[in-house]
Amino acid sequence: MERTRTRAGAAVFLMLILGHLGNALEVPLDPKVLEELAQPPTITQQSPKDYIIDPRENIVIHCEAKGKPHPSFSWTRNGTHFDIDQDPKVTMRPRSGTLVVDISGEKAETYEGIYQCTARNKHGAAVSNNIVIRQSRSPLWSKERNEPIRVQEGEALVLHCRPPAGLPPPIIFWMDVNFQRLPQSSRVSQALNGDLYFSNVLTEDSRNDYICYARFPHTQTIQQKQPITLLVLNHGSAEERKPTFLIPSGSSSSKMVLRGQVLELECVTEGLPTPEVSWSKLSGEFPDKRTSIVTFQKILRIVNVSDADAGEYRCTAHNRLASIHHTIRVTVKAAPYWITTPRNLVLAPREKGQMICRASGTPKPTINWAMNGIPIENSPEDSNRKVEGDTIIFEEVQTGSSAVYQCNASNEYGYLLSNAFVNVLSETPRVLTPANQVYQVIRNNHALLDCSSFGSPIPKITWFKDSQSSTLEGDPYLLHENGTLEIYVAQALNSGKYICVARNSLGIAENHVYLEVKEPTRILKQPKYKVAQRNRNVVFECKVKHDPTLIPIMIWLKDNGELPDDERFLVDSDSLTITDVTENDAGTYTCIMNTTLDHDSASAELTVVEAAPTPAVIYEQPDPPTDLELTDMKPRNVQLTWIPGEEHNSPIHKFVIQYTDSLHDHGHWHNLTHVPGSKTTAYLELSPYVHYSFRVLALNAVGLSDPSNPSHMYKTNPAAPDENPSGVKGFGTEHDNLMILWKPMSGLQANGPGLQYKVMWRQKDVDKNWTSVTVANVSKFMVSGTPTFTPYEVKVQAINNNGIGPDPAVVTGHSGEDLPVQAPDSVQVLVLNSTLAEVHWEPVPPKTVRGHLKGYKVYYWLERSLHKHNPHRVEQQLLTFSGNKSHGMLPGLQPYSLYLFNVRVYNGKGEGPASSNLQFETPEGVPGRPSFLRITNSNLNNLTLEWGPPNDRNGHLTGYILKYQQVNNSNELGPMEELALPANKTSVTLPNLKYSTRYKFYFNAKTGQGAGPVITEEAVTIMDEAMPSRQADIATQGWFIGLMCAIALLILVLLIICFIKRNKGGKYPVKEKEDAHTDPEFQPMKEDDCTFGEYSDTEDHKPLKGSRTPSNGTVHRDSSDDSLVDYGGGDGQFNEDGSFIGQYSGKSSIRETAEAPSPVNTTAMNSFV
Repeated sequence: MERTRTRAGAAVFLMLILGHLGNALEVPLDPKVLEELAQPPTITQQSPKDYIIDPRENIVIHCEAKGKPHPSFSWTRNGTHFDIDQDPKVTMRPRSGTLVVDISGEKAETYEGIYQCTARNKHGAAVSNNIVIRQSRSPLWSKERNEPIRVQEGEALVLHCRPPAGLPPPIIFWMDVNFQRLPQSSRVSQALNGDLYFSNVLTEDSRNDYICYARFPHTQTIQQKQPITLLVLNHGSAEERKPTFLIPSGSSSSKMVLRGQVLELECVTEGLPTPEVSWSKLSGEFPDKRTSIVTFQKILRIVNVSDADAGEYRCTAHNRLASIHHTIRVTVKAAPYWITTPRNLVLAPREKGQMICRASGTPKPTINWAMNGIPIENSPEDSNRKVEGDTIIFEEVQTGSSAVYQCNASNEYGYLLSNAFVNVLSETPRVLTPANQVYQVIRNNHALLDCSSFGSPIPKITWFKDSQSSTLEGDPYLLHENGTLEIYVAQALNSGKYICVARNSLGIAENHVYLEVKEPTRILKQPKYKVAQRNRNVVFECKVKHDPTLIPIMIWLKDNGELPDDERFLVDSDSLTITDVTENDAGTYTCIMNTTLDHDSASAELTVVEAAPTPAVIYEQPDPPTDLELTDMKPRNVQLTWIPGEEHNSPIHKFVIQYTDSLHDHGHWHNLTHVPGSKTTAYLELSPYVHYSFRVLALNAVGLSDPSNPSHMYKTNPAAPDENPSGVKGFGTEHDNLMILWKPMSGLQANGPGLQYKVMWRQKDVDKNWTSVTVANVSKFMVSGTPTFTPYEVKVQAINNNGIGPDPAVVTGHSGEDLPVQAPDSVQVLVLNSTLAEVHWEPVPPKTVRGHLKGYKVYYWLERSLHKHNPHRVEQQLLTFSGNKSHGMLPGLQPYSLYLFNVRVYNGKGEGPASSNLQFETPEGVPGRPSFLRITNSNLNNLTLEWGPPNDRNGHLTGYILKYQQVNNSNELGPMEELALPANKTSVTLPNLKYSTRYKFYFNAKTGQGAGPVITEEAVTIMDEAMPSRQADIATQGWFIGLMCAIALLILVLLIICFIKRNKGGKYPVKEKEDAHTDPEFQPMKEDDCTFGEYSDTEDHKPLKGSRTPSNGTVHRDSSDDSLVDYGGGDGQFNEDGSFIGQYSGKSSIRETAEAPSPVNTTAMNSFV
């Protein structure tokens, strides 16, 4: 069913079910109604029962309440009246009962005690729990001197911690002097009592820094024990020994645990080799998902303990020598917990009602009642009130008997206290549904007309249509308990004005609504399968009929996606045209006609083929089958036969059988089954309570045929349901309810008339029996008065006049969530660097989340900068960490700043209380870039620079760094100069610079953490005006021009001489005597190319003419020699023809190359030039 309303908020009023529940009236949620109703006080917020306070902060004891008129507040302390006016340190917040105790100058322990708040107005008094205020304590470790412990290798050892008792108890851990956790294993581990146990010691256990730390979570303080020195002696190999239990002792022990708490069983052993520990339960299995074995198998942990966890548990320790056992008998007790919490009653005068307070526990709790905070046995007698154990019965209540009742359920392990009021009201009826509401539905669908009302006594609802005087009762109308009028199958004649009348003994009220029944949207002519040749046009038709008062919107899809963005696709009001078809246009095209209330759609396929030069065979969809006949008719099946139609050159692939149900869905055809094209008979499986008509369609490669004419109607008999509703789920909309939803079954699924739903629920692992209720024409049911966020098993079974459906599946859901009640504990912060901090906290106990744990939120903000130049404050920021996290990172912090933060847990309902605000300081960081750098004075050989300090100092500036270097005309950089400047300077003048020179400057600030980013600038010194003129004078002097010409002439003469000598082949004596050499590698000079073979002077060391032979065998040029070697740098050699030899040396190891050398030593000539 689809429905439109003029106001979206009207959906809220369907939830305002004004029905009887113990003859009580539900007060509507409409705030306008609530403002006008008298109401006894209700406690809305209070501090926890066990309230441990921080002695460094003011004490805030919460007590908030609502009521009409607004209640006043008073307190008791240790059972006597607490006069806050007599204590100047204590104030109460306006229009609130919350106390604020200023402990400045006072000891917090002065205000320890048991506090209770009372909220009172003229209609009654509500009281809070007993709030026990205790100061957190973190006493110092007693002074002691630990003597070194000496123990033989292989022996067992216990290092005792014995921390001071704190409130709450401290968290124990062992670390070394470097604050690193000591490694633990199956051999070495920390027990639950905090002691460190060694199953056997090894030589590497020797160290002098075994330190036990105690962290007191409430005050965020850590204390340490004096370091313990352990010396492991090695006097030979240790003897192996059997396992022995260190914790617990003996062969058996017992332990008591409370329901809902955590059970921890511990087995610590010693032995050599190290024993292995395992666990088993003698009286059953460990509970799934609640059991974990931790600390190297030594601790068995079961969370959220239930009664089923009681029994005997066995711990087994074994090594290769022996195996030992220890049995622990676990008993489970229970503090009181709610079965049924008292609910507020709103009664009319002379009405009846009852208030139930039902709790369970081990031992069974005692129920005590009070009225307006006074034990009920001491309250004024009321003949209309009777107390029977956990129930108060009210008979014919009177005006003025409103009161608040307190139920206290207690045993030796705790108590529960709940307030519930009885409010006696006389209220004339009022209709809460907005006036002149317009409902629109499609014909043959459900129509629901709302009439939410309130009054005391409960108003009776009647409906009238138009000007008719008779009430609307019976077919086709169904009046629901909440006043809603349902028309199961709406028709056009049901349109019109409807009058809802609410009446009780005090008055009458009415409201008008309007129903408009619209015609359904239907596609009359569907698009058909098309085969189109490439480059041709194709048209799909889609003619639609719809209600004229609704605005239709036609949408075309291709292959379930949008049409291509192509101008070849033309969409008209009832057709789609595709021009110049291509292969890419092939696919399935769907037309969808939408209105605001319904829609209809149809599809057809397009096949694109190549253009054929010759006429092709015409392929068409087949003709519809004929002569449908029903035979072999049985309650749940029937045989259908038919005669196929003409195939039109394309074989029939299959036949599609469709049906319509004139009883439940007249005129709508649905696919039932299909059979191969070779068959003309089908056996059809049928459902009960259906009026069947069948038709058949034939399918070939072209498409579907038109449908055949319908068969004769075949009616099946009703039967019990074959299935149950699907989509069953349970969840809470408020903290004390459970909403059970399911998908309603269709008439076809009902299998018969009188469809109803049996809704069943029970509290998981608590209730053995199911609570059930049978409803009709709804798809949800609200269970009220449930405990907060408690698992429930729910199931929904279908029922009709012929019987019940199969056993339904069980679904687990939870009652409603409530806000978490505990702030994260042990919040710490670790500052990693100047912009990043890591926050740690202990996850809150699961039972305090009171809902699905979504994660944790860290609120943090910059309180102030630690530098006077950056006083700005930043808005509060939020980081969310999903899941059961215990830490998170705070990035992007401002260096050198003071931050505040707190941590909150959140569930699906919202956020819990915030942890205490903690603060941390970020260290200094590097500063930002200076705010500016500019050149203010440029002279011939100096420049003046001015700058501004960084906008983001990020700490104390310790100075500035100025670097600069020259930049030549080709943008090459010269050597870097560096200058350190003090933090208090804002300018500097650089002297002794080169004139007419470009300089590049690099400037940055620095703190104790280093230098920040660089700002750069360039400047040019002023040019000396005399320099260009001097350069011009030299270039134009005659002597300079003559010198250049002479040098060029000399070079030319030398080149000519060398060339002549080369061609002439003249020789200069190299030796006065040449000995004949028998060396096979010796090669004589080749006359044809003027080159030498290898020259060696190993046998004859006669000097050249005009030279001297030094004692070391090398040959040096005489100072009087005059040769071209003088111009070549003194390193050259001549060939005999006067040309240069590569290197001049007297060593025999040097050989000439076989290739002819150049006539002129290029290196020497270049050097000369």
